[in-house]
Parts: sequence; structure tokens; C-alpha cells
Amino acid sequence: MKNYFDIHNQVAIVTGCSTGLGVQMAHALANQGCKIVPIARRLDKLQEVAADITARFGVETQPIRCDITDTTMVNNMVDQVMDRFGRIDILINNAGTGAVAPAEDITDEQFANEMNIDLFGSFRVARAVAKKAMIPAKYGRVINIASMYGLVGNKIAPASPYHAAKGGVVNLTRALAAEWGKYGITVNAICPGYFVTPLTKETLDSQWFQDYAKGAIPMERYGFEGELDSAAIFLASPASSYVTGVSLPVDGGYTCI
Repeated sequence: MKNYFDIHNQVAIVTGCSTGLGVQMAHALANQGCKIVPIARRLDKLQEVAADITARFGVETQPIRCDITDTTMVNNMVDQVMDRFGRIDILINNAGTGAVAPAEDITDEQFANEMNIDLFGSFRVARAVAKKAMIPAKYGRVINIASMYGLVGNKIAPASPYHAAKGGVVNLTRALAAEWGKYGITVNAICPGYFVTPLTKETLDSQWFQDYAKGAIPMERYGFEGELDSAAIFLASPASSYVTGVSLPVDGGYTCI
């Protein structure tokens, strides 16, 4: 029997992997036998995540503290992974932030910070991983975590820097897919809808937002924990070998209306 989604013993870097969706996707890949390199700025959280993954799934982990706005740290992180494993098969660019305020009140610093983390940060990591690991290997799976807000605007939670940065991630995905396809590297994006994470919990728990969501989301609910897993596994696996440059909404239908 053929396992179409076999990623056993592959090496996966997951950024923004101290809490939330990054940890969930790391668990999904570890459950399929991937070796996991969780990346974030808080080493204590990373070590907890790595220890939990090893205990639960029996796979190797290598937690590395890395600020994705620092090019030197990013390059050093990739070198450490290559020194230990000799390969990087999968990159999930998940690290991000979100400034919420009316556009007319957004500061230059807020806008620049959003771009530097969500857009430039994703590029920094993809650039280093491709150059040092995937292009030489003629193989790789890059998965950028954008957002449904990278595809549309919204009237409920003003976040123009986030929309702009995630829209940039969507088109960066297309650009990198076009450039790196000849190396056997696929580059795709997942555009999550509303999922409860430490970053979104306060807003999503409020009654006014729940009322809004019922009208705005065809499935009339937020995403459940684990509902990004299958998208991440598919795009990380050999089964997606002819899929590149795609932005896949996992949003309960939010972007279809």
C-alpha cells in the first residue's frame, strides 16, 4: 500500500513555534515522523515545545532561538540545522504579528514592524533555507503561512499593515515558486481564517465578534485546533509535487463571499 503523504524522517523547520498554530503544525508533522526544528525568540518556550514533541511522537528535535528580523541569526540557525541533520526538507514560515488600529492612526513604526516580521522575515528564512539546503539538494517544500486577510479586506478589525504584509506573502509565494521550481522546490501558502490562538483569543472570545463571525463565515464558526494539519501535511509531502505558487484558504468559506 502506497503512503502518498510519506514525510517520515524528513527535517522540518517551523518558525513562530513557541505557541499557537506553529506548535499545532509542528505536532502534525511530528505525528507523520518528521524531525522538527522549532524556531522562535523565547528559548524556554521552544525547549518545552521540543521536549513535548519528542515525548509524544518519538522524533528528534532541535530547538533554536532565532529572531527572524536578524539576518545573521537566520543564517546561523540554518547552518546549525545543516550541521546536525545535513538536510532541510520542509520550511513552515509561520512567525508573525498583528497590529490592530484604524489605518489613519497606524504609526510608521507599526507598519514597518509588520512588514519586517511577516513579509521580510518570511523571505529571510526562505532565502537562507533555499540557498544553503534546498537548492543544493534539488528538493524542498516551503509553506508560507499568510492569512485570509492577505486575500481580502475586512470591516470588523482594522489591520491595514497586517493585510498589506500578508498580501505581500501571498505574492512572494508566487514569485519564489516561479524562481525555484526548476530546483524541485515547491512554494505554497496557507491562508488561515479565524483560529483561536494566544494572539487572537481575546478578540475571538468576545460576543460581538462571535456574532459577526456567524454572518461572515459560511460554516458559522471559527477553525478548530487541528484543522490546518491536513493542509500542512499535504503541501509538505511528495503528494503535492506538482502544486506550487498556490495560496490555500482554510477559512470556513470566509473568502468565498
